[in-house]
Amino acid sequence: RRRRGPAPPPERPPRARQRRAVVAAAMFGAPAFGVAVQQKPGYNPNNDVEVQTPPDLDGLSSLSWSPVANHLVVTSWDNSAYCWEITAQGQAVPKAQLKDHQQPLLCSAWSMDGSQVFTGGCDKSVRLWNLATNQSQQVAQHDAPVKHCHFIKEMNLLMTGGWDKTLRFWDCRSPQPASSQQLTERVYAMDVSYPLAVVATADRNLHIYNLTQPQAPFKTLPSPLKWQTRCVACFPDKTGYLVGSIEGRVAVQHVDDAVAKERNFTFKCHRDNNDIYAVNAMAFHPQFGTFATAGSDGTYNFWDAGSKQRLKAMTKCLYGAGPAPISCGAFNRDGNIFGYAVSYDWSKGYSEYQPAQMKNAILLHPVKEDEVKPKPKTAARR
Repeated sequence: RRRRGPAPPPERPPRARQRRAVVAAAMFGAPAFGVAVQQKPGYNPNNDVEVQTPPDLDGLSSLSWSPVANHLVVTSWDNSAYCWEITAQGQAVPKAQLKDHQQPLLCSAWSMDGSQVFTGGCDKSVRLWNLATNQSQQVAQHDAPVKHCHFIKEMNLLMTGGWDKTLRFWDCRSPQPASSQQLTERVYAMDVSYPLAVVATADRNLHIYNLTQPQAPFKTLPSPLKWQTRCVACFPDKTGYLVGSIEGRVAVQHVDDAVAKERNFTFKCHRDNNDIYAVNAMAFHPQFGTFATAGSDGTYNFWDAGSKQRLKAMTKCLYGAGPAPISCGAFNRDGNIFGYAVSYDWSKGYSEYQPAQMKNAILLHPVKEDEVKPKPKTAARR
């Protein structure tokens, strides 16, 4: 069955809100909304702000924002991590570059004071990168590539998940893990909203943790989705989580079994007629609790789980005539910028990779309130 498109756009906001949106867009470096702009390349059809990157930038694997400032870190398959400061005028000013890893990077996470960044990847290590000195030191080690890392301020520990089928917690002052747990399979996705943590493994299992008792999962259950898990995201209120898979589908799950029976649901997304694409990234808006998804179809969308509505569907990014996958994306701390990376994700294999035509790009979308603010639930018919 053909899925319906997005709901019609809401009524125009009040004049004062329109003025604020125009001022914010101008400060951010984007033209005022509704003003004609120069044609953008196919990978940026939404006229978002493009960050100037090195010409030899390789595939982009993770994107994360500082918790205290508009500083953006992106990790790459070129063994490097890059940091930019996004100024009030919308300029992306290079701040630092890390070259200390020996193999491609897969993940990044910020320290809570925004002064340091954890980076991990295929060299099986996690390094702590001091942005002021541009120096790093190794703080964690696995027996296979590290897929995800999160610093948990309430525990003062670094949490890492790897393809060695282990979940490990680290006191960064010690070379040995504070604890290590054997999982059922390789870690494919992970997210934390203390005390909730969700770890998704290659066997489609979901390991749910209460981090006040991190010695073992609170529960382990199979994914409600039939195909491989690509990403997870914890609710900001810690009552549940999202699961995204390679089949263009997202599951909205609640931890409490009684609530789950009434409120769990799944929905289709990132599909184009009969073509089905992976959901590569999901992120919650820090103010409204709505969320974004980004996929291999080259689109990012904003959703409201409460009303089960898509709030905004963006135009598809393209490499020539085909989709330009979005490999990762996240909101900044204020929720007024959605940063995302357009990058080939290898979903069609090596034979389809054409580096001359497939630019790796970092794009910043100035978020308007009516794109992410929840809408009232549609009244039930009598």
